[in-house]
Amino acid sequence: MKPQELIVKTSEELKNFDEIKAPEWSNYVKTGSGKARPPVQKDWWYLRAASVLSKASKLGPIGVNKLKVNYGSKKRRGHKPAHFYRASGNIIRKILQQLEKAGLLSKASKGVYKGRIITPKGISLLSKISQNGHRRNQKEEIRTAETTSSAKSR
Repeated sequence: MKPQELIVKTSEELKNFDEIKAPEWSNYVKTGSGKARPPVQKDWWYLRAASVLSKASKLGPIGVNKLKVNYGSKKRRGHKPAHFYRASGNIIRKILQQLEKAGLLSKASKGVYKGRIITPKGISLLSKISQNGHRRNQKEEIRTAETTSSAKSR
């Protein structure tokens, strides 16, 4: 399954959690100072939460600062050269807190690195979603193979 598909399907699953809700101010806020406008999608909060969960599973103990850099963007400044700005820390912090409250992330330290890691509940959620998507893809491939073989035999 493609990572984009996994994040979209995970965001749909995160909508079922009571702990993960978009705040009232999320409709009006930009995701970083490098952006010109707020997100257009209505469910962008859940997409970002799914993306943060995915990044936490891949990158180990991860904190707000590393995520701010990952989600940062270049700001277009007219004739001047573009400049990199980090993403909003408040959004990332609130999402991490909500994922922690839902039991999908937990605080941990690994050597000198401190941050949040994915819990077994989070791992099972991501693996369940990826396996369901993988099974659907296999079924679709089998159906397309059957239809092409039956079309050739005609």
